Amino acid sequence: MPENTPISAPSRPLERLAETARDYAEQATAGNTSSAYKADWKHFSRWCRMRGVPALPPSPEMVGLYIAHCAAPDDGTPPLSVSTIERRLSGIGWQYQQRGLTLDRKDRHIATVLAGIRRQHARPPRQKEAVLADDLIAMIATLSHDLRGLRDRAILLVGYAGGLRRSEIVALDCGRDGTSDSGGWVQVEDAGAVLFLRGKTGWREVEIGRGTTKATCPVHALEQWLHFAKIDFGPLFRRVSRDTTRALDGRLSDKHVARLIKQTVLDAGIRSDLPTRERLALFSGHSLRAGLASSAEVDERYIQKQLGHASAEMTRRYQRRRDRFRVNLTKAAGL
Repeated sequence: MPENTPISAPSRPLERLAETARDYAEQATAGNTSSAYKADWKHFSRWCRMRGVPALPPSPEMVGLYIAHCAAPDDGTPPLSVSTIERRLSGIGWQYQQRGLTLDRKDRHIATVLAGIRRQHARPPRQKEAVLADDLIAMIATLSHDLRGLRDRAILLVGYAGGLRRSEIVALDCGRDGTSDSGGWVQVEDAGAVLFLRGKTGWREVEIGRGTTKATCPVHALEQWLHFAKIDFGPLFRRVSRDTTRALDGRLSDKHVARLIKQTVLDAGIRSDLPTRERLALFSGHSLRAGLASSAEVDERYIQKQLGHASAEMTRRYQRRRDRFRVNLTKAAGL
């Protein structure tokens, strides 16, 4: 090899490939999950520093003490729920993995402490209230008929009819091959709209048929929003100018969907028998998915497909009005 040939020259393509590989690796974990894992590691690292112990390399004994602290803090902070502690443990393990290290969650210092926490503190999951069909009709009636109202009406109706998560709603694009942060796209047809969604396990299609009236039809609401907002490419649901005369380029945050649901629930007077704080706590983005699962009088497998669930058991968790005793095994057993 000539003396003047730079040794680092062959590594430049590899450096570019390494950057590409890192980008793909980041895409392997959903954005919200990555943010949560980073926060988990930050909390764990700070806890270690406060006690003068290193966060690296992995120490099952120290992680066991950390989750014990999360369940029963000794510094006056409120205890974390079991689900949050489990998420924290996953976040710590993920951060170690990114550093080429392994945290053995089956080690007795972690496994036995976590089992004790579950046994003592675990409670049945607190489900969010379902937004039922009559509730949704009352909610959209509170919206204005300007551009912002058209957008929010389409968000609620499409989110409900599609059984979508709030992150799926705002990640949609208008048309295929859209923006880099797209999570799918919508295709409007004569009979309805087809949503192509990118999930954790791959792509899935969600069909949204046209409704019986234009006032409650999710496809009509979507068409009205696209027409008056003059959107034919890019993010489907966007911010609106202050004077509500034009749609801007920025994609909406999924937090907007949660705020929209809570605000329209209040404005429509849903569960007005409860104090405002309790009403706000009852409803969230998942209320739309639970509402579809609870209201649609169809075979359970169709609801399961619409929600993208791998098992019927997961779908049943969303069905707030399911007939629990449709099959009576007591009588079937002869009692």
